[in-house]
Amino acid sequence: MALNMLERQKSQFETGDIALEVKNVSKSFDGKKVVKDVSIGVRKGSITSFIGPNGAGKSTLISMMSRLMSHDSGEVLVEGKPIKSYKSDELAKKVSILKQANNINIRLTVRELVSFGRFPHSRNRLSKADWGYVDNAIDYMELRDMQDKYLDQLSGGQKQRAFIAMVLAQDTDYIILDEPLNNLDMKHSVSIMKTLRKLCDDLGKTILIVVHDINFASCYSDDIIAMKDGELAAQGHCHEIINPTTLKKIYDMDIGIEEVNCNKICVYFT
Repeated sequence: MALNMLERQKSQFETGDIALEVKNVSKSFDGKKVVKDVSIGVRKGSITSFIGPNGAGKSTLISMMSRLMSHDSGEVLVEGKPIKSYKSDELAKKVSILKQANNINIRLTVRELVSFGRFPHSRNRLSKADWGYVDNAIDYMELRDMQDKYLDQLSGGQKQRAFIAMVLAQDTDYIILDEPLNNLDMKHSVSIMKTLRKLCDDLGKTILIVVHDINFASCYSDDIIAMKDGELAAQGHCHEIINPTTLKKIYDMDIGIEEVNCNKICVYFT
């Protein structure tokens, strides 16, 4: 299945549908390969979820796709251009990323944090238009009533929403989110996934998200890329990946599938 999908993606890339492409990329730490010769393609205007067990290499892979981390071998292409050839300012206006851990040592309000997303565009001299992006991002993430609170006054979930708002204010074509649902309750997890779906469908954003709950991947994604032990385990449309055979290959456990409102729901708690 994965090989057939890769061949299809190569064809799509030739017609301009693939926006981000990884070719035979590897990465090692202390002599141990954590990403092993991975090749994938991400379609423009889609939500692509990265799934797989802990330590599978998902976060390392998306870090290389945003140039947050260098790759040892292979190639990462953004709109057909090697990511290494982009100037930093140019790339920051095109690709934004939210890491798992975000530690800020200065005391900021929510509004101040979100305004940092405009730095590649304004260099800290925000125009009226820049503040418009900040306001829109705050409203998207339902933070208006707490925009003047300091980050250390927020719950973990509220703080996570503020960091996502900062990424939205950056207004890039490509948004990469590494486990953005951490620390969020069910209501806000669903709200964020709906917001990402809206950004994709209404504004044409291309969104990459590392997510542990495979049901969020199933219900909100267009495509899924599965990693295991640093290797590509499967890739394809979510309906191709969400099946018992493929999921057992990825997670080494039996996972039943139920259909609810045309969505495939994974039953893995019995």
